[in-house]
Amino acid sequence: MPLEPGITAQLSHTVQENDTARFSGGDTLPPVFSTPLVIRLLERTSHQAILPYLDAGQGSVGVVVNIRHLAATPVGFTVNTRAEVLSVDGRRVHFKVEAWDDLEKIAEGEHERFIIDLDRFVQKVNQKAASLK
Repeated sequence: MPLEPGITAQLSHTVQENDTARFSGGDTLPPVFSTPLVIRLLERTSHQAILPYLDAGQGSVGVVVNIRHLAATPVGFTVNTRAEVLSVDGRRVHFKVEAWDDLEKIAEGEHERFIIDLDRFVQKVNQKAASLK
């Protein structure tokens, strides 16, 4: 099957104390699902959508994130995410992403991922790391 528009994936996550803005940023922040973790879950959902269509040795990395975090989600709520492939341009894949908690939509936006050769990518990262030694 080819990677094409319309492919979707969904994930669910129950918000834990260590998922909150307060946990990562300190007591001056509220105990609600943090924006970075909303984005992480939306990225993971997008990757999962295309994973079955990748060749052996391929992966994907996020290259663009444009997300609006619309509502706060307390600990104990379940967050459901959905990613839909909007377009495929070579190795660049563009997604519509959304998230809901038990009561309302909490995030929406667009995300792009780039399909990579894992071995080649890791080799370049290792070369970059070695350049500082």
